Amino acid sequence: MTPRNKVKDVTGVGRPSSQVILQSTTATTTTTATTSTHKESEMNPFQASITKAGMIAFIASMCVALPVTLFPAAMLHKARLISKTRKEKLSLRIGQFCSRWLMRIIPFAKVQVLREGDNEKLQGDEQEDEPSVWVCNHTSMLDIFILLATDKKLRGKRKRPIKIVYWKDLEKNPITGLLFKMCGFFPVEMEANGNGNANQYKKSSFKALLKGIKEAFEEGFDIGILPEGQLNPSPEKGLQPIFPGAFTLSKMSKRPIRMMGLFGLHKLWHGDERIGMTVTGREVKVRAYPFSCKFENADDFVDSFKSVVGYFGARGEDHPDWQKYLMGKVKDDAKTTTAEPPSVATNI
Repeated sequence: MTPRNKVKDVTGVGRPSSQVILQSTTATTTTTATTSTHKESEMNPFQASITKAGMIAFIASMCVALPVTLFPAAMLHKARLISKTRKEKLSLRIGQFCSRWLMRIIPFAKVQVLREGDNEKLQGDEQEDEPSVWVCNHTSMLDIFILLATDKKLRGKRKRPIKIVYWKDLEKNPITGLLFKMCGFFPVEMEANGNGNANQYKKSSFKALLKGIKEAFEEGFDIGILPEGQLNPSPEKGLQPIFPGAFTLSKMSKRPIRMMGLFGLHKLWHGDERIGMTVTGREVKVRAYPFSCKFENADDFVDSFKSVVGYFGARGEDHPDWQKYLMGKVKDDAKTTTAEPPSVATNI
């Protein structure tokens, strides 16, 4: 048997800790580790049970709605009545529609979308024509559905459609596999080596990814990447190791980076398999930051992502200096402080 050609991962593509994203996971035992990573519940047992039932009903409904609603687009493309690009954009809108309306019909989570300028013209809409690489933290199996459901409000009504980089093994689930393939998302082949371990992927897969991303920008898509590369089993403690692939793609394509943050989804479906669907809260926050960022190097990107998105993912609120991080002023301030003469003192 010929060994596969693998290299160390630099992208981060949202690899979960389970191959079946829509599998109902339950916690059957309570361990010391589980208790330490999952804090006291915000809900009583009855509320938690009702919320869990709603979440399972939402997932089951998506399993029915997606195949039915995506079928016409698949047939139109097969009959050559619509192009591949048209099929992908239509499929993405269908996935967003199903997620959004099923969240309204089955409101198992209280989702708050946070953006700048909500009382006036949204700043994100002002940048609608700028192709971007979007990055977000990865906290739960529900992440993709919440991002689809909130995309219109989160990124703006006239935002470019988005293609997401994902772990190819998610295609083993027929529902997510159907959605991702129909939307033209980008699969990357990696080892299922568990959370916290360095990702490894096939070199040929990465080459195909770069080619596909170039074509996607030309066809009017944005790109979405999860720089942690895997589910975070302890988002309340900060992020998993960050891979600089988003910076690499941004630099190669000469496109800016835009940041998003998720908070609270781990209280519904936790990234730690020992906890799983042990519901402890339903307050969810989704944040889109307004600035397009072009970082000088990978370290600057990683530092900013950890400080801005990691802070939001752990606390559900913005870092006090998030604007400075995204505008590169934190580094400038550090240089200014370093350059000050030792004899100069500042009274506070």
